[in-house]
Amino acid sequence: MTVPTLVIGNKNYSSWSLRAWLFLQASGVAFEERRVPLDTPAFRITMAELSPTGCVPVLLDGSARVWEALAICEYAASKYRLPAWPAEPAARAEALAVAHEMHAGFAALRSELPMNCRARRTGVVPSAAAVADIQRVIDIWTNCRERHGAAGPYLFGEFGIADAMFAPVALRCLTYGVQLPDMAARYAGTLASHASVARWVAAAADEPETIAHEERGEPVSD
Repeated sequence: MTVPTLVIGNKNYSSWSLRAWLFLQASGVAFEERRVPLDTPAFRITMAELSPTGCVPVLLDGSARVWEALAICEYAASKYRLPAWPAEPAARAEALAVAHEMHAGFAALRSELPMNCRARRTGVVPSAAAVADIQRVIDIWTNCRERHGAAGPYLFGEFGIADAMFAPVALRCLTYGVQLPDMAARYAGTLASHASVARWVAAAADEPETIAHEERGEPVSD
């Protein structure tokens, strides 16, 4: 039986690639990985052939082609019968809501604090809109952990799609030294120390490419 192929961008910069890759990895799904470096002529040519959006990630599974991170997670959860969401209906609905909120929103946070998971940067001053995005993330993490986290260290106890959606934000907080209250900081640390996230970050550190416009602020001096 052939395994699906997940096409991703640079591990250092591609937050949407991380979301899909992390859920598959953490769930034990066997897949091949194909990395296509971002912001290159080869990327545009290759992705035009592989995805109708020309973007990463895209999952190629026989005749199936799934070209969006949250849809990839849902596809894998359905195909492999994975515990992607809480079982209790109200908690499941809330997990879906915060995952889709992450998917659709937080434009200022994404733009001003781009994912750069091998770096530690200083001198990036978030706008009022980005500060509001950060506060909303803190509120989500805190409320979910307080109300649903008794069964484990993740938003709804056990690791699921909602956690995969927020993993790039946790890495952004580390990169830019975002100050978090205790409960949110513990959750961000839990995500960052997940074995699959650590594997992703280690691979990002070995990538040769640098995308200049994603390198915000200044490197933290030793």
